[in-house]
Amino acid sequence: MTAAKKRAGKLVKVTDEVAAVRCAAGDGLIREEVWKDEAGQVVRYNLAFVNFQLFPGDNGRMLGHDTAHGHVHRHFAGTIEDVEPATYGEIFERFLREVMELRKRRKL
Repeated sequence: MTAAKKRAGKLVKVTDEVAAVRCAAGDGLIREEVWKDEAGQVVRYNLAFVNFQLFPGDNGRMLGHDTAHGHVHRHFAGTIEDVEPATYGEIFERFLREVMELRKRRKL
């Protein structure tokens, strides 16, 4: 169990959304999952942009931001990189900007 989960106590999943989107390379999906602690703070999240035409690896996850391994990191076309900690709102806005640009691409 990660330190964040230990501190958080009971987590509640507050968002579980999937949206289909049109892209130049073919249809894609945007997924958002968010968990909050008892104090209402976002302590865990998973954001993913899936488009098999742009990237068939990693189950089609072209782009992702999550905290699955106890730290903030970014997935991009099969690579993983740590990112500076930020608020969920800041990460979400960055993710949406990146998705908007990726949706315009026909290939990598």
